[in-house]
Amino acid sequence: MSKIRDTDYLTLSTRVRAMETRLVTRERMERMLDARTDEEAVKILTECGYEELPALTNAGLDDLLSKARAALYRELSTAAPDRRVVELFQMKYDYHNAKVLVKAAAIGAEPDRMLMEGGRWSPARLRDAFQRDSLGDFSEPFRQAVLRARETLNAGNDPQRADFVLDRAYFAEMADTAKAVGSPFLQGYVRLLIDAANLRSAVRAARIGKGPDFLRQVLLPGGNVDVSVLSSGRGADLAAVFRAGPLGEAAAAGAALTSPGSGELTAFERMCDDAVMHYLEGARLIPFGEQSVIGYLYARESEFTAIRTILSGRMAGLDSDTIRERLREAYV
Repeated sequence: MSKIRDTDYLTLSTRVRAMETRLVTRERMERMLDARTDEEAVKILTECGYEELPALTNAGLDDLLSKARAALYRELSTAAPDRRVVELFQMKYDYHNAKVLVKAAAIGAEPDRMLMEGGRWSPARLRDAFQRDSLGDFSEPFRQAVLRARETLNAGNDPQRADFVLDRAYFAEMADTAKAVGSPFLQGYVRLLIDAANLRSAVRAARIGKGPDFLRQVLLPGGNVDVSVLSSGRGADLAAVFRAGPLGEAAAAGAALTSPGSGELTAFERMCDDAVMHYLEGARLIPFGEQSVIGYLYARESEFTAIRTILSGRMAGLDSDTIRERLREAYV
């Protein structure tokens, strides 16, 4: 592939800036939280280009977000000068679907209900290829990971080990793709995702008394913080390890939660996600280039999560303050 320059993104960057005006901003989230009825809350989404939802149900919400996600990736994958930038964000749905298929096959369950749209390959295509044991048309890292995960589960191991196999492959394929694209901004994003995943794993491992052997299984290479530094199993050291980076505040909060019964992880999890959002916000300072697409894709993914959090919370009868505590920072 010939080298793609930032000027190749000029038209798309201008288009993305216009699309950002329809994002579900924090102000719109607050209006959804304060809406008197579910109908009023859902109606706010139509301002942002979402389809109308006649009645708020779990099935209706799933369908609404699934269609929006499919439309997002369909539009940007055809418009981006380097499609791999968009595919990197789609990978999580492919690997999610792989986990569903591997586990469903192991117990003889029907996987369709748990499969998600939005990946590089449709759930139907992936399911059919998996059931025919014919994954040759998919990326080699993905194919190999699915085979290893299936073998791991068929050997009678803990299903969590199969998840570890797929998670490791997912982050490795993202890192390789970011490197191939040649975007320092995209590579920095992936490294930060890996750091956040490793920080979460280190905190959770400390809380349940797991030591270095367990950490070496779950920690992912390729982040800004070397795995060997984190595998000591000393949760209290996390604040020092991450102090100088974007996850410093989250790590300090996590270090205080490493003892059993030391508190809920909700705020810590939110701080990890907010650190990634702060990094992506830098894309808005760059007038044109792949950064605008990367930032917008992350903003939309965060938006889907926020919509689900708000509307699911309303359906569950939660009060606005409780839902608000679970929301992450918005891109705009």
